[in-house]
This record gives sequence, structure tokens and C-alpha cells, in this order.
Amino acid sequence: MAEQTGQERTEQATPKKLRESREKGQVPRSKELNSMALLMAAGGGFLLFGESMLVGIRDLLKNGLIIKNAHQLDANEIMEHFADAALNSLFIVTPLFILLTVVVLLTPIGLGGWSFSLKSISFKLEKLDPIKGIGRIFALKGLMELVKVLAKFILVASMSALIIWSVIDELIGLGNEPIESALTHVARLCGWAFLACSSVMIIIAAIDAPFQLWQHSKELKMTKQEVKDENKETDGRPEVKGRIRAMQLEISKRRMMEAVPTADVIITNPTHYAVALSYDQFGNKAPVVVAKGADNIAMQIRIIAGKNKVTIVSSAPLARALFASTEIDQEIPAGLYVAVATILSYVYQLRVVSTKGGQLPETPNDLPIPEELQDLLKPEINDE
Repeated sequence: MAEQTGQERTEQATPKKLRESREKGQVPRSKELNSMALLMAAGGGFLLFGESMLVGIRDLLKNGLIIKNAHQLDANEIMEHFADAALNSLFIVTPLFILLTVVVLLTPIGLGGWSFSLKSISFKLEKLDPIKGIGRIFALKGLMELVKVLAKFILVASMSALIIWSVIDELIGLGNEPIESALTHVARLCGWAFLACSSVMIIIAAIDAPFQLWQHSKELKMTKQEVKDENKETDGRPEVKGRIRAMQLEISKRRMMEAVPTADVIITNPTHYAVALSYDQFGNKAPVVVAKGADNIAMQIRIIAGKNKVTIVSSAPLARALFASTEIDQEIPAGLYVAVATILSYVYQLRVVSTKGGQLPETPNDLPIPEELQDLLKPEINDE
């Protein structure tokens, strides 16, 4: 797409692009890091198990070449003899094999992690394109591979020559040692020599691993148009999001209206705002706003409250303060405790009068509203 639009890939890959590339098996990999870890493990393993392996191989060869005369012409005995030798040889190399297997499985975690994908090994015709193949050879990645091959040859050859020169006297003297001590000596020399030769791979791996990370990040970079297209695909079209938002608001409004009949009191502005309060003295420490609205919604709240005989009290300052400071299902601010308590006390007195009779209480006026909670709404809608 970058080639078609003429845009440069300047944007870092998005999480979605990274996830898709991993599903395709495109993760950063350093062959030099894997080779270094495997060779170092082999050298260390030879130091640990080399002596027992050489002794085991010696015994295997010794026993394998000794066959009783009576069994030399018996095919079954010969096959059984070779089967035992094969099984013993497997036991000899098993510790080293287990060590190398563990290293092979754990090394990829250090760079890119494990990734199993059939897409990475699928057949692609473009891989057979000779023009693209030549382009890959002369690309930066191909040049880096050439530099690594030359560096490995020079470093390993130099280290090998240095090791041989430093232990030449010991190698010559091995012929004069008894077989047991010679095997131990050979195991130690081979282990340290192999470990030293493979240690030079640390230099190559230290250069190659950051390069592979940088190369992988570069290959996954996106154009600005690709990022925009992906955002549209992920987030959806604006009209769809608007429709979803409208549905969510409608559901929220329906639930809010269903809570109005459970309210203890409706405080109004009296026409522009309506706030429904509910107080459970055993459940909440303060009254809770169960519904609120302005204009048409406020009118619907008042209508539902009237049908369900919920007391409506007009108090413009308190209604505006509650509407501006408290969301639905939230407790009212501490600064409005006294004012709301006065309203609730008035509502409870009305209930007593309606059931037992008596004189109607006076409607509370001049409710105490803290200055910080007054006139929080825009002046143009602060009326009445």
C-alpha cells in the first residue's frame, strides 16, 4: 500500500499489526543468538559430561568388538549384541541431548518469544521470483548476513589458532599418559577449547540481536493512511458509533425512569430540572440520586412521579446544586446534607399527615446551600 499511495512508512506498528504479524510467524529472530547459546551449552555440557561420555564410548567400543566365538555365526546373537550397543550409546549422550534441547527451547524466549504458525512455512510463489531474490541479496539484510559470515570465520579461525598454539604441548604429551588420565585430560581440553571457540559468537550475537529487532520494527512500520484505515476498521464508522451511543443512552434513560417510582422525593427547579432522591437509612449513609434530567426528561420524571404518588418539592437552588454536583447512583455531597435532610423531614411529615391526619407542614424555604455548590450550571439556563 505504501508503494501505491507514495507514502513512507513512518508510523510504528499498532498492537493489531503486531498481533497479526505474530500470528503469521513474523517475530524477531537472531540465528546468531540461537547458535551462540547452543554452542556455549554444548561446550559447557562437554565439560560436565565429557569425561563420562568418553569413558562410556571407550567401554562401548571395547565390548562391541568382543564377541564370543560361539555367537559370531548366530544372526540373532549378533543383532541382540548390536541392539544393546545402540541402546547404551543412547544412554551415553542422553544428558548432553537433554541440555541442548532445553537450551533450544528456552533461547527464543529472549528475542521474540515462542511462535507457532503454519503460515510462516506455507508455499509462496513470490519466493521463487529471481528479481526479488537478487534484491534481497543486495539489500541491507543481505549485506548484514555477509558481514556476519566473514566476522564468524575470522573470529572463530583466530580463536582456534590461539587455542591450538596455547595447548600444543599438552596435546603432544597425551600420548605418554595412561588411558584413564588421557581421557580425562582430553575431555577437559575439548570442553574448554569448544567453549572458548563458541564464546566469540557472543560478539556476533550482541550485534545481530539489536539489528534484528530494529529490522523487524522497520519492516512492520505503517503509513499514516494504513493507521487511519485500521482505526476506522477497529473503532467502526462514526455513524455506527453514534447509533451505538444513542442506544446506550436510551437504555440508561429507561433504567433511570424505572427507578423514579422508588424515589422518596423529586426536587425540581421547578420546570427545567428534576432530581429524584432515595434514602435507605439502613443501607446508605447519605441520600442517593436515582434519576435526574433537564427540560423534557425533567417533565417525564415529574409525570412518572405524579402517577406513582412520589412527593415533588420545588427548590430551585437545591435542584440546580444537585443536578450539577451529583451523578446518577451517587451519594449527594456532604455540603447538601442539611438541605436534603430538611426536605426529607418535610416529606415524612406529609406522609404522617396523609395517614393520620393533622396540619400540613410548611414548605421549607431558604435551604442552606454552600457557596461552592451554588450556580454551578451555565448562567443562561439558571432560571427560576
